[in-house]
Amino acid sequence: MIKRLFLLAGFACLVASAATAQGILGGHVTGNVQLDAQVSHKDSVIGANDVPENLLMNARADILYTNGDFSAGLRFEMYQNPMLGFDPQYKGQGLANYFVAYNGSWLSVTAGNFYEQFGSGMILRTYEDRYLGLDNSLLGLNLTFRPWQGVTIKALAGRQRIFWSYGEGIVRGIDGEVNFNSIIKAMQDSKFRATLGASFVSKYEPDESIVSASDPEYRLNLPLNVGAAAVRADLGFGGLSLQTEYVRKGQDPSAMNGYIYRPGQALLLDLSYSQRGFSAGIQAKRIDNMGYKSVRSQSGEMLFINYLPAITKNHTYAFLTMYPYATQVNGEQGLQADVMYKFKKGSFLGGDYGMDLHVNSSVVTTLDTTITGGAGTEGYIVNSGIGALFYGDVSVELARKLSKTVKLNVTYAYQVFNPEAEGHSGLDLVHNNVVIADLSWKLNKKHSMRFEAEWMGSDSYYDASDAHHIDRRSGDWIMGLVEWNIGTHWFVSASDQYAYNDGIGNYYNLSVGYTHGATRLQVGYGKQREGLLCIGGVCRPVPASNGLTFSLTTSF
Repeated sequence: MIKRLFLLAGFACLVASAATAQGILGGHVTGNVQLDAQVSHKDSVIGANDVPENLLMNARADILYTNGDFSAGLRFEMYQNPMLGFDPQYKGQGLANYFVAYNGSWLSVTAGNFYEQFGSGMILRTYEDRYLGLDNSLLGLNLTFRPWQGVTIKALAGRQRIFWSYGEGIVRGIDGEVNFNSIIKAMQDSKFRATLGASFVSKYEPDESIVSASDPEYRLNLPLNVGAAAVRADLGFGGLSLQTEYVRKGQDPSAMNGYIYRPGQALLLDLSYSQRGFSAGIQAKRIDNMGYKSVRSQSGEMLFINYLPAITKNHTYAFLTMYPYATQVNGEQGLQADVMYKFKKGSFLGGDYGMDLHVNSSVVTTLDTTITGGAGTEGYIVNSGIGALFYGDVSVELARKLSKTVKLNVTYAYQVFNPEAEGHSGLDLVHNNVVIADLSWKLNKKHSMRFEAEWMGSDSYYDASDAHHIDRRSGDWIMGLVEWNIGTHWFVSASDQYAYNDGIGNYYNLSVGYTHGATRLQVGYGKQREGLLCIGGVCRPVPASNGLTFSLTTSF
């Protein structure tokens, strides 16, 4: 408690000093508040358990002070107690984030908690996602230099947040980027675009005693400093662009990889082309032992230094997200292709308003490896072949206006999912066919409605007596949803997901919301299916629930 008071006092002094030095006590204050609450009761059919405290609540308030080049902020968080699916270690309340910053024309400085990203994030990305319950911010110092136009240099050091404390590991990094179109006068108006960058990140962590599982008398010689380096390029000519990044990490034995000593590496390629009415792109990714945390013994999603982006499409419809894919940090390789085409107005397929076609396909497999040892060894070698399938899908989406007030989206998708991607080995692949129709209807200037119908046919099935078939996502499903926006303030939504064949559960939801200015209030009642919530390839388990939800957000 005394430590927190000192930190708060120091924060106040820094703000006061900056304000006094610049004569800016009359600065601008903004902020936002979010409160989410949940009441859930037991439902044995869907697997929802009793909640002893009846009411679960997550809340936060962000305050930002700005004036000229100076800013300061803090965030108060409260989890009393954490809502279902959030780690119980969040239980409590207090200041979770605080910083002071100066942002000048050639120099930016942040002291306190900060978020930063080098390149695509495969070597370093600190970020916060309140819906995943994830925050790996750094507490320390972050510097950005801009000595010349088109040249940016970043340097940082700090320790990462883990719930209400900070990990023992120290993260240090430097990044440089050069935009040649900005620094070379002859290239300023060129169709050719070129930006190059490079990064180096190192973590330090104190030694600890970890013995080999095969030989208890053998103690692992752990590296105290683990470095990673990356190079990247962003090239383009007209509508063609290529983005690529390669990362290599030193020996980093950890709980994630079974304490093996194999170096890590990752490669990301993104080639795309676009012109009016047409775009196409292909992505390729290969990851080999690239889990990178500031504390080697930490499991779960906390304390990741880096971020490994997913190479699959970020679907939004309910049944397309029922089997989401999570990035496999120990090893995966994959491809994604994406094509968009707009049929012109007046054409045979375009009709009176035109029509959009979007086709996407992705496939992710394991690496083809041969195991050579366990903890204390390099673990495995990678062969030149293609490993087992983790995930694959193809989706076709058509979007067309039927009239000035009615728009229809139709989607078909086929998915193949390997339960091993969620840590369940020895299970059969799941094959799904999904059909979706989404109709939007603008009744008048103030009222609109949306109707959504989904169907999923799957070869999976639910059997409570068989440990291999107790996934409540199993079976064939249908879903219906109706949304009604009433004026500029109110909305009502009702939906139902029903496992009508080889599955279990009927998941209905009703919600009512009110918006006034920057304030939004929503109340809902219904059932939540057990599963995974995934954003950008990062997932957290969501347990089943049955009850009331409440959400309030506002800003000022």
